[in-house]
Amino acid sequence: MLVGNIYIIASVAVVGGGLFGFDISSLSAQLNEESYKCYFNQGPKGPPFTDDEKCSGPASLVQGGITASMAAGSWLGALISGPMTDRVGRKTSIMVGCIIWIIGSIIICASQNIGMLIAGRVINGISVGIESAQVPVYISELSPPSKRARFVGLQQWAITWGILIMFYISYGCSFIGVQTASGYNAASFRVPWGLQMIPAVFLFCGMTILPESPRWLARKDRWEDCHNVLALVHAKGDLNHPFVALEMQDIRDMCEFERQYQNITYLDLFKPQMLHRTLIGLFMQIWSQLTGMNVMMYYITYVFSMAGYSGDANLLASSIQYIINVFMTIPALLWMDRWGRRMTLLVGSLLMAVWMYANGGIMAAHGEVVPGGIDGVPQQSMRLHGAAAKGLIACTYLFVASFACTAGPTSWVYPPELFPLRLRGKGVALATSGNWAFNTALGLFTPPAFENIRWKTYIIFAVFNTAFFIHVFFLFPETAGKTLEETEAMFEDPQGIKYLGTPAWKTRVRTGEVQRLEHGDIESKQQRQHSVATTVPEDHASPQVANGENGEKTS
Repeated sequence: MLVGNIYIIASVAVVGGGLFGFDISSLSAQLNEESYKCYFNQGPKGPPFTDDEKCSGPASLVQGGITASMAAGSWLGALISGPMTDRVGRKTSIMVGCIIWIIGSIIICASQNIGMLIAGRVINGISVGIESAQVPVYISELSPPSKRARFVGLQQWAITWGILIMFYISYGCSFIGVQTASGYNAASFRVPWGLQMIPAVFLFCGMTILPESPRWLARKDRWEDCHNVLALVHAKGDLNHPFVALEMQDIRDMCEFERQYQNITYLDLFKPQMLHRTLIGLFMQIWSQLTGMNVMMYYITYVFSMAGYSGDANLLASSIQYIINVFMTIPALLWMDRWGRRMTLLVGSLLMAVWMYANGGIMAAHGEVVPGGIDGVPQQSMRLHGAAAKGLIACTYLFVASFACTAGPTSWVYPPELFPLRLRGKGVALATSGNWAFNTALGLFTPPAFENIRWKTYIIFAVFNTAFFIHVFFLFPETAGKTLEETEAMFEDPQGIKYLGTPAWKTRVRTGEVQRLEHGDIESKQQRQHSVATTVPEDHASPQVANGENGEKTS
């Protein structure tokens, strides 16, 4: 018996995002713990047990490599997931990712040295790459258009919960057991690294009772199964519901059009008629990294050390931003379908730029350079006192809040809406690989940046956020309130800009219209079909018509 409630489907599937969150804080919480720094120490008398002084932990570049290894594996996993999901389905791909995660977590938990730790994180990363690419595709292909952002955005919310839960688990485990003669107990990091297997077991078991994507079933000519899943999810099993009928017709039209395409590869994403949306999807994920948010997630303990916090006080102050991250994601889940994608991203990129410029200015004006770094950690290269330290912390919290309700969830919602059915799996996989490629680069870049260019690190991310705002304004179209097939037609609008479709600034939110249709409004169905037949100049979003490369309508 399959579950058809979309809230349950999304809640189970997004546990795949929780795996990413677990991995982030299972490392970030360890960075300032003596057990981690001493066991993997590369200080003057290491490694790892012989230091008489306070352990300094891995060298800056090595710590960057440890952090970035998961993202490097995720880049590979995202690219692997494209062909995998087209062949075996969205549901099976997610379940394969769970098995890989369990294997990687076992290796991490048993790590005897830095090399073994990196190997386990790379394997975990392959799992995260698969889940982060295909969970949004799976949910977007099952969600009603009027609530698609809410359900796909749950991926980001699951990430924030994973970060928060694992951070406090790691904090609690830091007090485990009797300390050894070397002054630490390795169980304090091994236990949380082992516990992160639990959500993967839950996700694997939960996916067994969820339906497959109806659009993937349609591509495999399993039309009866496709119809049954649409009815189960959207109409409580009513095969004759108006919205189910419209969705079935949209999918049939799209599949009929796409039969001319055979042997689809990643290269098809770079053909002229696809290049625009490929770059939008890719840069959506790249900008989400270049905002600097994951720098805050991975290395927040360095920032708070420079603001005067140490030990447990540092960990607890850092955890406040994880709480902010969780609760500030909720407004986007509730209202992004009404706000639209464009406005959400424009407001978010502007606010994040402001807070990054402010942090850079505070550190430049009031920061004191500490030779060798605070407590011998070179990444903690400056010290702040008094009001300046409080200002740095406040702007950091405000930055996290701004990201959480804008770019965070939108980065997962937007890419699956951009691509046609034949390329959706590979398109989202490529976009997600961009996320992980830049995550890898930033993981390597940030520790040496804090050590060498100090406050200028913030200015770099502020400039990236400014460029993000400009890019969204001119080239990111609105997709809220449209079926996935309507979005496809918008990009191929023959009256729009060649290869770009309807100009981004002319697109609009259509959530109200599609909501009436989902509730069985026959008149709304007829009006929507009429608007499709006559083609609305402002926003050409046809579920019935797909356009060929030369702009000719093909039914």
